[in-house]
Amino acid sequence: MKLKCLPILLVFALLLSACNLLPDAGGNPRAQASERSIWAMDTQMDLRLYGDSDGKTMAALTARLNELDRSLSATDPDSDLSALNSSGHSEEPRILRLTAEALAVSEQTGGALDVTLLPASRAWGFTTDNKRVPEAAALEALRERVGMDKIELREGVSVSLPAGTELDFGALAKGYAADVCRARIEEDGLSGILSLGGNIQTVGSKPDGSPWVVGVQDPDDAGRYLLTLELSGSKAVVTSGDYQRYFEQDGVRYCHILDPKTLAPVRGSLRAVTVVADSGLRADALSTALFVLGREAGESLWRRLGDFEAVWMEADGSIWLTPGLENLTQGDAFRVIAP
Repeated sequence: MKLKCLPILLVFALLLSACNLLPDAGGNPRAQASERSIWAMDTQMDLRLYGDSDGKTMAALTARLNELDRSLSATDPDSDLSALNSSGHSEEPRILRLTAEALAVSEQTGGALDVTLLPASRAWGFTTDNKRVPEAAALEALRERVGMDKIELREGVSVSLPAGTELDFGALAKGYAADVCRARIEEDGLSGILSLGGNIQTVGSKPDGSPWVVGVQDPDDAGRYLLTLELSGSKAVVTSGDYQRYFEQDGVRYCHILDPKTLAPVRGSLRAVTVVADSGLRADALSTALFVLGREAGESLWRRLGDFEAVWMEADGSIWLTPGLENLTQGDAFRVIAP
């Protein structure tokens, strides 16, 4: 374990609303930046591409994100996911892909990721504007409808659910969308950085050769970054925390991330977990699971799997990160976990 202090860096602001072209001083077309903000998947998404001079790639990304929104929404009655939840059967390839990943991460994390919690999330009001603490009996009555063992997946063929069981891909959809966008950007030979509601995806290299700089937010101050990560190439950076979607009742904060064991919001010592991985889908799923697990169990998972890096922010203000991020991180005092 090491304790390290570095000065806080200012983070480049990605949030821009208009699509525009910003040539560099030399007029290099590969360094031209086009930017756009859209609303999809219940969040603002900010896209920055380099070299998209004709705007075709940006238009394709916008169309694809809106398409995925319509397909994977758990609250849109016309979505592919809602069709599965109502009929109990789907052969849609995207549904199969996300279900397979959810089952894999659930198994790897001892059930910390559970995409069948939609009935419980609805009981807490997180799918509506009427958030509340449900009666314990009401939650207990939902147990027969939830659990990853309810899902029957025929790999590459179909997914089936028993009556009353419903899936919610809120812990995976934006990460999957980032992977889809990354593939299109790479196919078109461009680079860029995407902020999909807090899910950050870097693609390729910046035109000037400098690293991508991604900020890790202070859970108590949306305008302050406690850490910055300097990343090269294509990486996904996803944060799950108790400050993103929550409500307070009788002085208690209830976050939107539910513990599959209790069907209630996670109550632990963590404020946030940030995962860095090659895949947006995997980073998204793991960030939720790690928040449910807590830091010590999360460290054990990292040592066992080794295919991601992570930052844990505790309620006492301490910050812990995996060794692979030590030389890529600047910010407040942090500790590096033992390998």
